[in-house]
Amino acid sequence: MTLQKLSAFKFVCLVFTSLLFLAPQHIDAQTKKKKKKKNQTEVIAKPPVKKSKDKTIKDLTKSSKKIEGLFTIYQDTITGAIQMLISEGQLDKEYIYFSQIADGVKDAGSTARGIYKGSKVFKIEKYFNKIEFVTQNTSFYFDPENPLSKSKNANISNGNMASLKIEAQDPKEGLYLIKADGLFLSETLSQIKSPSHPGKSSKAFKLGSLSKTKTKINAIKNYEENTDLVIEYVYSSPSVLNSGSNAISDGRNVSIKVHHSLIAMPDNDYEIRYDDPRVGYFTTQVDDQTSTKTIAYRDLVHRWHLKKKDPEAELSEPVEPITWWIENSTPLEWRETIKEGVLQWNVAFEKAGFKNAIQVNVQPDDADWDAGDIKYNVLRWTSSPDPLFGGYGPRFFNPKTGQILGADIMLEFIHFTTRVFYDKLLEGTNSNHSEEHIEYHKDMRCSLGHLMHEDLMFANAVASATDASDLEMERIKRESMLALIMHEVGHTLGLNHNMKASQLFTPEQLGNPEFIKGKCLTASVMDYATLNITRDRSKQGQYDDVTIGPYDMWAIQFGYTPFKTDKEKLDLLSLSTRPELIFGNDADDMRSPGKAIDPRVMVNDLSSDAIAYAIDRIELANDLMKTAKTKFIKNDESYEELRRVYLSLSGQKASASNIISRYIGGVYVNRAMAGQKGGKQPYTPVSLEDQKRAMNALKNYVFASNAFNAPNDLYNYLAKQRRGFDFRDAPEDPKIHKQVLGYQKIVLKHLLHPNTLQRITDSELYGNKYSLSTFMSDLNNAIFKSDIYSNVNSFRQNLQLEYVNMMIGMLTGKQNSKFTHNSKSMALYNLKAIRTMAAPSGNIASRAHKQHLRTRIDNAIKEIK
Repeated sequence: MTLQKLSAFKFVCLVFTSLLFLAPQHIDAQTKKKKKKKNQTEVIAKPPVKKSKDKTIKDLTKSSKKIEGLFTIYQDTITGAIQMLISEGQLDKEYIYFSQIADGVKDAGSTARGIYKGSKVFKIEKYFNKIEFVTQNTSFYFDPENPLSKSKNANISNGNMASLKIEAQDPKEGLYLIKADGLFLSETLSQIKSPSHPGKSSKAFKLGSLSKTKTKINAIKNYEENTDLVIEYVYSSPSVLNSGSNAISDGRNVSIKVHHSLIAMPDNDYEIRYDDPRVGYFTTQVDDQTSTKTIAYRDLVHRWHLKKKDPEAELSEPVEPITWWIENSTPLEWRETIKEGVLQWNVAFEKAGFKNAIQVNVQPDDADWDAGDIKYNVLRWTSSPDPLFGGYGPRFFNPKTGQILGADIMLEFIHFTTRVFYDKLLEGTNSNHSEEHIEYHKDMRCSLGHLMHEDLMFANAVASATDASDLEMERIKRESMLALIMHEVGHTLGLNHNMKASQLFTPEQLGNPEFIKGKCLTASVMDYATLNITRDRSKQGQYDDVTIGPYDMWAIQFGYTPFKTDKEKLDLLSLSTRPELIFGNDADDMRSPGKAIDPRVMVNDLSSDAIAYAIDRIELANDLMKTAKTKFIKNDESYEELRRVYLSLSGQKASASNIISRYIGGVYVNRAMAGQKGGKQPYTPVSLEDQKRAMNALKNYVFASNAFNAPNDLYNYLAKQRRGFDFRDAPEDPKIHKQVLGYQKIVLKHLLHPNTLQRITDSELYGNKYSLSTFMSDLNNAIFKSDIYSNVNSFRQNLQLEYVNMMIGMLTGKQNSKFTHNSKSMALYNLKAIRTMAAPSGNIASRAHKQHLRTRIDNAIKEIK
């Protein structure tokens, strides 16, 4: 090998050896680096073990107080927020929701203490992660044996009140937790704030918006069968135009407290009873969707679940009596009278087979329960600044069966006072005679207390003017309170009004103290009869009912007798044609102009000859008017008492006038079934004799130039006592003409109502002998004939112009299409007759008045052409 080749070989070997020496270190380093990266990658790729974020029911309620009952409630001890526990067993079950006003103010609408807001059926349903509260429709019945029942939910809407997220659940125990603030602290379950009505003045008092921050829970009470919460709803507004009455401390922030109750559906053997038109119970209307009958109703009577301890006994105590508690706020001197009024109904229940069906206790002063608790039926007492009612007897019930579950009676101390309900007394807008008050109450709230209070003031005025003893004055109050209690208890037993019951006795019988002693003065305490006050004071007997009437006993028999057969029930109902079982309720009453047709179904009337009795009442008021100034002005006192008495007397005259007017164009209604023994034809027009008698009475006591005369010097003393700045808004002088015209207008509005005029014409086809032409001619003459050719006083001027304006309205007014053609023809005929009569004559005021009449008529006739 050459030297050159050897050197090259050595170099190659050296390089190779170096590589061999260095290679393991490099490969090892790379391997370690790869392993390190691989290890790092594996650590990053492997996620850490997660801890569960789902909180349990225990976690979410650890700072809350547990309140067990039908629905377990948890209330946070720091914030006051509430949560509700729903169990699997409560899903898809029906419950009853009920609410009532615990405290409110009249300014905010029907929100006075004790007002019932109604009851409804609801279900609790689960929808994925939500719990829903759904109102059920209970208005229809489907026979379960009929295939149509499979489509019972077609085109019927239920109401999803709330859909709340499930916050936590316990699958093992089958429990769900939801937040419940949204359910109760809003108007979810019941509308509290009244809706705004079109045309309401922008200056009228209005509640602000519901404040989420101020609205709060005042109380939670939980029982096995019901869960109750009292919520204080606060309605706030940054500024208000009208701050409300004195009952409101701050018009920007108004509180209304509402008692909410969630109630378990009763599980008992309650027997449903269906309504009959011959007797008056409150009902739940149910339509039978699988019936082919003309009358496909299954209307449920509202009544208590009374069951005999001994079913075979003719007279037995109930398993569970209806127990009443007299609230401890009740004046001591009236507790026995109230108790007596409640227990009077036991007489009726004995007829139905129950002994001691009603019991009465007094709430102890140290009672640990509140009168608003639905587990107690309470006779409650308040003295409100501006009462919605004098007495009110609501009840709540199961909408699916009609079973009454509880009741209260609200009484107002104003019943015993001389306070009046409204300020605008001299404008004819006080009392039941005003257009405002006699409008039909759609909510069916009882207003007997209002009317009775006005009658009570009149009775006191009569008694005082005739120097009655203190004992007599106390008797008036006691009898009226007894009658009011019996009436309101009747409502809580399920009975509605019977406005026809006042027709039972003749005027002569009511004026016989021995005959009426110890009796109900009408067929039923459920009427709105006037107090029995005789013009001849030597014949004064009872002022009001002191026991329940024959109709009341019969009605309780229908509602509560455990009939063994249908024939027993039908035999009882067949007695409805007896005079003492006469019936007509609010649906038929004629308190509002043009409403209903039977003049016997009226408020504030009395006797089987209401026209004669009303005339007697007017003449009694006129008698007292003559001596009012000497009897009711007292030294060192203001003239407020005289003013009140004058208004009471005028109001009684107005009320009597309304009663008389309803007989013109009236039709008597008989609701006996076809073929029933003693039954009459359904419709019988009032006789010509009585209609003419009524027209003559209106002519003399309402339309005559001296109809509302009072001693001239009396007007100088009708002064209201000054109080602070009360006279800022309007002058204090008595508005006599406005008051009188207000009373006359109500009568005219009925006589010239399109319903009245149409009925007069239609009823000529089935027996009415008082033709439209004769009636309208008589009315024209009553208002114009006596003075149109001479001087016309200021009262008659007002009346005549109002009458002419009404007839012009029949021809050209916005409502003219509601009048029949023949009534419009008579209106035009009368207007032309008046124009002919109204030739200028008499003093300057009379001439000006007659020219005014002619101008109004001429302009109207031109408009018609």
